[in-house]
Amino acid sequence: MSESSAQGKGAGERSEAGRPLEGRRFERINFLAANTPEAQHARARLVGRYGDVHSDEADVVVALGGDGLMLQTLHRFLGRNVPIYGMNRGSVGFLMNEYRETGLRKRLAAAQSSIIHPLIMVAENRDGGTATAHAINEVSLLRQSAQAAKLRVYVDGHIRLDELVADGVLVATPAGSTAYNLSANGPILPLGAPLMALTPISAFRPRRWRGALLSDKAEVRIEVLEPDKRPVAAVADHYEIRDVVKVRVATDHFVGLHLLHDPGHSMEERILREQFRQ
Repeated sequence: MSESSAQGKGAGERSEAGRPLEGRRFERINFLAANTPEAQHARARLVGRYGDVHSDEADVVVALGGDGLMLQTLHRFLGRNVPIYGMNRGSVGFLMNEYRETGLRKRLAAAQSSIIHPLIMVAENRDGGTATAHAINEVSLLRQSAQAAKLRVYVDGHIRLDELVADGVLVATPAGSTAYNLSANGPILPLGAPLMALTPISAFRPRRWRGALLSDKAEVRIEVLEPDKRPVAAVADHYEIRDVVKVRVATDHFVGLHLLHDPGHSMEERILREQFRQ
């Protein structure tokens, strides 16, 4: 029922966000593709041109698909210190680069690295079981029935909301702030900001509470009130635990994921652009 926390920094190869990975060579490429005809066709053509190695031997992983595949790939390589470069063969592709078959190694050599630190969630259910999972975008607590969820919110051990009545609440990373968090009217966070967004989902009480910006060193603890009457599920990206009673969320600074983007199309630039969209 648990996803283990992969640890380790690989500090000798880390870069600051938005800068190239100094001295890194990208000769051995592992290609991954979504299970769609478009992505699979792209993978076959790229493998024919550049070859393909097992992920254990790769200098870089090239993911072909949409943002869903990118999230899956980032989870798969948690703690592996392998840079991930995505090319869009999906729909939105917010996390992806433009797809082109030619000049891939030159693009990889010139790519800028954004470092993403995921959230780590520890959830306890009504039976006393616990589960641990990472989230690159957000951890969400969501009502499981027609009854609104009733939640108590702690930050660093202090009660900040004695009772939140809502469809749920979420904690988002800067990388995830433009996803579900933005749809719930949460703030967009610059990628390098040492922050987390705490955002209610359709809050009924208190009506005027719109969420909070928290330090990425803070620990958020959420207790489910009346869990028998008002069951709640906790979701770390795609990993769901039902009937939770307590959930702790914090940033895992021991895990850093390298996401590669072409110059001028970094995660920082994309998030900045999103704040000025009409």
